[in-house]
Amino acid sequence: MSWSGFKKAVSRATVQVMQSVGQMDKTVDKEFDEQEKRYRILESKSEKLHREAKGYLDSVRAMTVAQQRIAETVDHFYDETSPLGYAGLQYKQAVEKMDEEARTELDTNYRVTVLDPLGKLIQCFPDFNEAIKKRQKKLLDYDRLASVSRRLAEKPSDDPSRYPRALAETNHAKELYDKVNAALVAEIPKLVDLRVPYLDPSFEALVKTQLQFNEAAFAKLDEVRRAFEDGAGAGGDAGEPPGLEGQVEGVLQQMRELTICSSA
Repeated sequence: MSWSGFKKAVSRATVQVMQSVGQMDKTVDKEFDEQEKRYRILESKSEKLHREAKGYLDSVRAMTVAQQRIAETVDHFYDETSPLGYAGLQYKQAVEKMDEEARTELDTNYRVTVLDPLGKLIQCFPDFNEAIKKRQKKLLDYDRLASVSRRLAEKPSDDPSRYPRALAETNHAKELYDKVNAALVAEIPKLVDLRVPYLDPSFEALVKTQLQFNEAAFAKLDEVRRAFEDGAGAGGDAGEPPGLEGQVEGVLQQMRELTICSSA
């Protein structure tokens, strides 16, 4: 920071302190304050939505990787002669395909239609934030010079040229502030109003992308499910094979009857 920039920073900090204790008047612009409030809400919610949307994709990738690890482990429990050996192989092939689709189709489509548009919206915020910071600096400069002008008007200086000079500096500072302020008051509503037409397509793509992936995953796992149908019926009626719940309970009972378990 240059020496000139440092002096301006110190001067503006002094103005803020004096305004906070009521020793200097502070310009209040309710119209801008309302627009800034709307902008901050949009900024916060958009950034959160982008984080959560990215988290969903990361979670799906983590899930498909975990499924693959489960499938590899399950596959070790069965061989070709096992009744469910083919089901284990089917499951492994199904989750491998799901992982491949998650890395290619889902990842590509989701990034193009959801993450990239949200990312581009978020990229607008730094420019607006810089403009808001610039406005605040110009406002502090104006308030300081306006305070000086008022003091000179109330208590004239021995130098007759001092008040006109201070008034001219105040007017110039007011013009600089008004220019930045007017631009923000005009542009912030446009950005906020664009959120619906901008985000609607991404929201639709979000739903359709998830639906497509989940439907494909359901179809693959449904093929594997059929291998369990013979032994996973409702059960309970005379002459019918026990359902899956009954089979699990039967195996647990056998484990309880083992000597090492019963002696525990």
